[in-house]
Amino acid sequence: MKLSEKNYKRIVIKIGSSLFLSAENKLNSGILEGISRQVTTAIGDGKEIIIVSSGAIALGMQVLGLSQRPKTLSGLQAAAAIGQNELMNAYRRFFSKGFFNAQILLTWDDFNDRGRYKNARNTLCTLLGLRSNSVRAIVPIINENDTVSTEEIRFGDNDRLSALVACLISADLLIILSDVEGLLDKDNKVIPVVCDITAEIKSLACPTDKKTCVGGMVTKIEAAKIAVDSGIPCVIADGRQRDIILSVIKEPEKHGTLFLPRKALAERERWIAFGTKPRGKVIVDDGAKKALMDKKSLLSVGVIGIKNIFEPGDIVSVVDKQGNEFGRGKVGLSSKKLEEVKGGRFDKEIIHRDNIVIL
Repeated sequence: MKLSEKNYKRIVIKIGSSLFLSAENKLNSGILEGISRQVTTAIGDGKEIIIVSSGAIALGMQVLGLSQRPKTLSGLQAAAAIGQNELMNAYRRFFSKGFFNAQILLTWDDFNDRGRYKNARNTLCTLLGLRSNSVRAIVPIINENDTVSTEEIRFGDNDRLSALVACLISADLLIILSDVEGLLDKDNKVIPVVCDITAEIKSLACPTDKKTCVGGMVTKIEAAKIAVDSGIPCVIADGRQRDIILSVIKEPEKHGTLFLPRKALAERERWIAFGTKPRGKVIVDDGAKKALMDKKSLLSVGVIGIKNIFEPGDIVSVVDKQGNEFGRGKVGLSSKKLEEVKGGRFDKEIIHRDNIVIL
């Protein structure tokens, strides 16, 4: 089946601040009006839409009259606190009667904790299903909770957050809109389809140098990898093109760059692989790596090293002797206990095969 023949019902759309804000942080009303019009049209066609939107810090900078992005965490938090209200008001102005926005602010803690992860998922799914005589649809608008985020719980950019949200709600499609046409090759031509995110593909990306933004094509490719490794197709496209959202939904392989999905992961596997920040690393030998690739459990005899402190039930990265991460899993022992038994001749189960995901 061609992707254009598939019915994409649940869709996450990431809106970059560079798309609807000028260099002076002035709001581009035309872009936001176009986005809201397309979203309401898609919902009218039976789609469920969630928006992940940047822009709070940039709008806060505008209110404060700042020309440079704050360098301190408290400065960023202050700008976000002011700008988040401006951002939601901007969206509310452009959605037509009967369409309401719901503000959702997230941090890594909401993903790391399995209970909070499920609560966030349930809330979003409930919002998508709400209807009444006066409510045609609810459009959740998600942003990082910059006002309380610290370095330990920051996502770092909303590209990554959009991919994690797509995994969270089991989306059918992730659309990342920016002011670029897609991923460009060395001749500055758009690559229409990416089958595999290789080192060569990653080398085509370059970070942004815009004062109001973080990320760039590097983080978009990283987000695309999270999505496709979870079985969700991802399209990076130019949000300035007329009806780009509707066009991508109809024919994803013909607009921007389409990243093809791999085999879909189950919901719990997605959480283990991408929904958490690993607490530490478990380094294994070649024999253990082969066993894990063959869907076996990780035993203590194959562990040759440990990094950082973790407790039973934490998610850790599993890396080989060369330092390459190839899996993530939920450990059954603390780092202290594992240090005592690693490499021993008495095998003790460290990660059960049902609790590990090969990346």
